[in-house]
Amino acid sequence: MKDFFEGIEWLVEFTLLNPLDELRALELDSWFLANILNWVFMIVGVLAFLYWMKQLKTFNDRNEENRESTSHSFLG
Repeated sequence: MKDFFEGIEWLVEFTLLNPLDELRALELDSWFLANILNWVFMIVGVLAFLYWMKQLKTFNDRNEENRESTSHSFLG
């Protein structure tokens, strides 16, 4: 079993996390390049939020939502 877990350790450390180590090495050269993955995640999050707001607006404009106080049990 020890060899099995050491194999998992090798896979994660030297294969899956190696690109992140390379990005960390860039930190001395450029802060923006070292944090490129964070910037990508933030941009994806903002785009998803804007898409969600657009979809909510289209449903709101079509009056598809039931806005009566009895539509949810906790409202009345």
